[in-house]
Amino acid sequence: MNWYYSLLNAGGILFCLIMLRYTWYRMRFFLHNYQQVGYKNNEFWQWMKSHWDEKIIPPNIALINILIFLFLWFDEWVLERITYTSLALVFLVFGFFWFGSVSRYKPGKVKKPLVFTPRVWRLSIPYFAFSAFIPLTFTYISFTGFLPYYGVALPNHFTGLLNFDLVILIFGWAFGTMIIPFFILLSGLITKPVELYIQNGFKKQARKKLASMPDLKVIAITGSYGKTSTKFMIRDLLKERFNVCATPGSYNTPMGICKVINNDLNANHQILILEMGARYAGNIKELCNIAKPDISVVSNVGVAHLETFGSQDVIAREKGTLVDVLEDGDVAILNADDPRVSKMGAGREEIQRIMVGLDSGEIRASNISYDTSGMSFDVTIGEETERFQMKLLGAHNAQNLLLAVGVAHHFGIRLKTMALAAAKIEPVEHRLELKQNGDLVIIDDAFNSNPVGAKNAVEILAQFDSGQRIIITPGMIELGEIEEEENRKFGEAIGKANLDLVILVGEERSKPILEGIKMHDSNAMNVRVVNSLFEANELVQKHARAGDVVLYENDLPDVYNE
Repeated sequence: MNWYYSLLNAGGILFCLIMLRYTWYRMRFFLHNYQQVGYKNNEFWQWMKSHWDEKIIPPNIALINILIFLFLWFDEWVLERITYTSLALVFLVFGFFWFGSVSRYKPGKVKKPLVFTPRVWRLSIPYFAFSAFIPLTFTYISFTGFLPYYGVALPNHFTGLLNFDLVILIFGWAFGTMIIPFFILLSGLITKPVELYIQNGFKKQARKKLASMPDLKVIAITGSYGKTSTKFMIRDLLKERFNVCATPGSYNTPMGICKVINNDLNANHQILILEMGARYAGNIKELCNIAKPDISVVSNVGVAHLETFGSQDVIAREKGTLVDVLEDGDVAILNADDPRVSKMGAGREEIQRIMVGLDSGEIRASNISYDTSGMSFDVTIGEETERFQMKLLGAHNAQNLLLAVGVAHHFGIRLKTMALAAAKIEPVEHRLELKQNGDLVIIDDAFNSNPVGAKNAVEILAQFDSGQRIIITPGMIELGEIEEEENRKFGEAIGKANLDLVILVGEERSKPILEGIKMHDSNAMNVRVVNSLFEANELVQKHARAGDVVLYENDLPDVYNE
């Protein structure tokens, strides 16, 4: 029988290697998702709860742990009916079969790969230590039959015929890999004081630098939607006359703002333009404590991040903080068409309020028209009117430009000069961005879809007549209790648009959208449901023809598309 035990010995070693591989991919997978939710424990926990059976404790991990727990509890009863070596062999075979594949934690393609930033490396130290502790400890117990630190010898079931206790070995690895996602939560808590210390250092450095530039004018933009677009429009209008520094992309967090101030802002800059985002109450105040604005721009109050704020009134109070911090002589540029925004700063005679809007305000836009080259509209300030031509689509972009016009007007830039600058503004990446992909026209609206923007994008797509009109979308997220209803309304808008092909990404996520579509198209013959963006693109390649227009409406991180 020596060959039998030699086979079990070799199998145990192979099992360790298989579990080491499985554990590594599982660790990396959860680290990646933790990074995608911004290292926030509460959001990661919400993701865990929604993927409990699929990713956190899938059937293979749950079942093998239950079986081993039952054996360890009823070991005498079990061993009266089956030999220990036979039981160990059964566990070993199940282990090979259940843990040999890592496809669950190794997606073929990701849109936003894991980046090993300094923060990830700091987080990885406790995370890897915790994740390795249980498997290594039980491997030691399995080989020695000795419980460390307590001097307790465990029963030797094999009387030396095996080099280790297979059941203890399998239990250590199976239980250890099961609780890995909880270790990343624990590691986040442990490293939080270190991260706060590092962040406070960057904030102090940024405040000191701004204090050394008393003539610098700081413009801050917030709003539920359109912050980044508005920021770049302001930059492009002001740079005609001023030396401007603006945060790139969606740099709207404390560390993003500090990075730009500390690394990019220099003594030659006259204006600093900052985008200020908020997911929780107090976020805007934290950002203003780093860089207090001289000019505050508020685009709108919508339902983005309603899940974390709870109501639009709470969102309005948070966005209104940007106006509340203004001091004597400061300026607020506000969306007059948004009833919540238009009330901000009302009654404060010590600040100047400039109201802009499509329907009301002292700066207005009218006669909007657009086609594949962009859009054009009239801008009116007092008695002066100028026709603007832009390479952008959508009435909301006209509204965003009006906010930029309000800022430029405050700085004394002529309306005609603004119109010339506006014609050169490039679309913000992934925000109703017109592209040409071979023979196809692409409308890329993949960033952070919201109810207003999504409906506008569908209406724009419906006006094209150059070919088939195709939409690819997974719907909208982070809308709290109204998310399902808003996605259903989004589906209704798609159904009314009478599009030629609708591709919904994610079977579960897209159910409300499909329900909305069927309210206006009971058969929904032109609707396809796929599991990923990559499958959607393959479907387009099969069906699209020259001249077709494809709208990408929202492109969720991989963490949402599983």
